[in-house]
Amino acid sequence: MADADRYRARGRASLMKARYAIYYAPAADNALALRAAAWLGRDPYSGQTVDRGAHPSLDHLDLDALTKEPRGYGFHATLKAPFELEDGADESALVDCLERLAASFKAFSADIVPARIGRFIAFRLAVPTPLMETLHGECMRQFEPYRAPLSEFDLARRRKAPLTPEQDARLVTWGYPYVFEDFRFHMTLTGSIKDEAVSQLVLETLRDHFAEFIGPHLFDGLCIFKQEDRAGSFQVFHRAAFGAGPPG
Repeated sequence: MADADRYRARGRASLMKARYAIYYAPAADNALALRAAAWLGRDPYSGQTVDRGAHPSLDHLDLDALTKEPRGYGFHATLKAPFELEDGADESALVDCLERLAASFKAFSADIVPARIGRFIAFRLAVPTPLMETLHGECMRQFEPYRAPLSEFDLARRRKAPLTPEQDARLVTWGYPYVFEDFRFHMTLTGSIKDEAVSQLVLETLRDHFAEFIGPHLFDGLCIFKQEDRAGSFQVFHRAAFGAGPPG
């Protein structure tokens, strides 16, 4: 078999494997989670379609298309990007790790607000929060033993985006290029919007839609999301509430 054929075969095999991700997501009954599920059109806990409701100012836009990409992932913030399981690792080990890590953190509050990130719109932290940086770093390290190395297929896919040498090194080492120094907390609400005027209109609409959630948000747990295969959507597999924090 030629090298190109082997590459394609490995890529097809990888597409059929389950992936897991460590995300922050509000609890299933949290008002922000429910409002975001309605905006995106899908509840990542149940996997069910959710009625979006009316947004008269956006009637001229295809909101299903606008939210297609974040809908597939579910409302969340990435703390450790999607990965396949290492040989010998299993789901119970992931759950145990999540429970231990969550128990070592206390719930904390930080201000959030919808804002633009390049061509996307997402909830961002109004001010960088050291506790979120710490949480991201611990998620990266604690779950790393369970992550299978990226396939050549996934490495090539990630390298389609322009990466600095440092980002490429992190991609190889950690499975994702935008980690640690390049980590930016965000909970995505739209796909890419190229038109500046449309982007501004959507942002204003979302700030109205989420007005009651702009400001302090209580971060109180961690989730494992699971994707059965690359054609499927991510769904909450397990959520663990934060505990009392480290002893002493």
